[in-house]
Amino acid sequence: MSAVVSLDPRTGAVRQLLGEEASPNDVSATAGAAAAAAPELQRLGRTGRASMLRLMAEGLEADAAGIVEVADAETALGAPRLRGELGRTTYQLRLFADALDEGSYVEATIEHPRETALGPQPDLRRMLVPLGPVAVFGSSNFPLAFSVGGGDTASALAAGCPVVVKAHPSHPATSERTYAVLAKAASAAGAPDGAIGLVHGHHAGAILVQRGEITAVAFTGSQRGGRALLDLVNARPDPIPFYGELGSVNPLVVSPGAARTRAAGIGTGLAQALTQGAGQFCTKPGLAFVPDGEDGDRLCAELAHRLSELAEPLVVANQGIRDAYFDQVAALSRHHDVACLVDAVRPGGAGFAVAPHVLSVGTTQLDQSLLEEVFGPYGLIVRYGTEDDLLAALRLLEPALAGAVHSEADEVEFTRAAFTALAERAGRILWNSYPPGMAVTWATQHGAGWPAATAPHTSVGVTAVRRFLRPVCWQDVPPELLPEELREDNVAGIPRRVDGKLSVGY
Repeated sequence: MSAVVSLDPRTGAVRQLLGEEASPNDVSATAGAAAAAAPELQRLGRTGRASMLRLMAEGLEADAAGIVEVADAETALGAPRLRGELGRTTYQLRLFADALDEGSYVEATIEHPRETALGPQPDLRRMLVPLGPVAVFGSSNFPLAFSVGGGDTASALAAGCPVVVKAHPSHPATSERTYAVLAKAASAAGAPDGAIGLVHGHHAGAILVQRGEITAVAFTGSQRGGRALLDLVNARPDPIPFYGELGSVNPLVVSPGAARTRAAGIGTGLAQALTQGAGQFCTKPGLAFVPDGEDGDRLCAELAHRLSELAEPLVVANQGIRDAYFDQVAALSRHHDVACLVDAVRPGGAGFAVAPHVLSVGTTQLDQSLLEEVFGPYGLIVRYGTEDDLLAALRLLEPALAGAVHSEADEVEFTRAAFTALAERAGRILWNSYPPGMAVTWATQHGAGWPAATAPHTSVGVTAVRRFLRPVCWQDVPPELLPEELREDNVAGIPRRVDGKLSVGY
């Protein structure tokens, strides 16, 4: 077993040794505890789990200063960004608690006995119930909102599923500190031991997804890592759902009118979107379609100018990301049809600093070799001549998490055509904004087809809970044996569909 090491990405120096990675026996014990906790966590009920999630949010807020300090030391994301991310983390915990109180997520449905054209119909009552223990893999780029206390954990716990988190090696101390808060809150809420667990280590993660106790996996990370875990899951004697959010090349389309009237503003906004979080956002608009001509030239010049003005170094999460970034931009720059707008000069020093790199190519030269995701502050500008050229280029793209169009209000037909092309591939469509920002709501969609994700379900927002539930139908079951959500008096007070009609239930 290897040591669990906390590094300072600004210098590359060791910050702290946190013990050893989990052994196979450790993983077995943690998964077993989760399985033992599953029935009791389900019996805690919606009200009890809502209380647990709110206590978790309160606990994280109470330790906010310490969590942010440790997370910044391990990620170099900066205290302002991390305070915002912690706020997002606590917000989504409370949002799932509110969803538990509201109750419609269980999809309670009742069909009373009656005569039908097919003969007598029995009493049928259906709702969603927890799958069982879920393995959650923390991401490198969001040490809070997509990690131990993040949306995957919150949605699984809300569903009634115990969670075993595999900590990301880029921020193990942050993971430990967050886990301690969550475990304490779970206990205070009356949740069973094993409701949430934590393991460290690459090998531990591989063992975890193969454990029979685990009934689903949620992963946020690279396509390569996600593919490897998906293969392990599919090789199980009992394959289970694998919900991977793997990142993508997210297109942003600039119309002729937008380039004419807002070249400087869009160039500035694109520079900010490419460098936000050192370019480590899975929704980064890394592929921008810009019209040919002087207006597009002005936009590109502003983008290059803004990137050249960056005062602070951009530091990525770990050495692997840094090395892969420079290797990829070097390979892409050797493509004979591209021009370099901004050249990434490799910073000196021992830390994990990177620099922006932007290439440009025409639509007729665009091919699949240029359409790979680069994790970091990289962008590709694609110059197009006509709307037909643009639409033909968009048809080359693989599914993406997000797609954006910047256009003017009077460019209705152009915008509609671009939206149609993007909606065939992207899970979220934006107009005149940039995709790294994403709200956490009932309506949010964060997912798409392969290779952006392994399933179309969202991993952000309330409906993310649907990933960890399965339907069960009760037929002709006595009232006293039914879940409270399906009893005739609706003592739970939740929205239900009864004999085909939706009832709010209040």
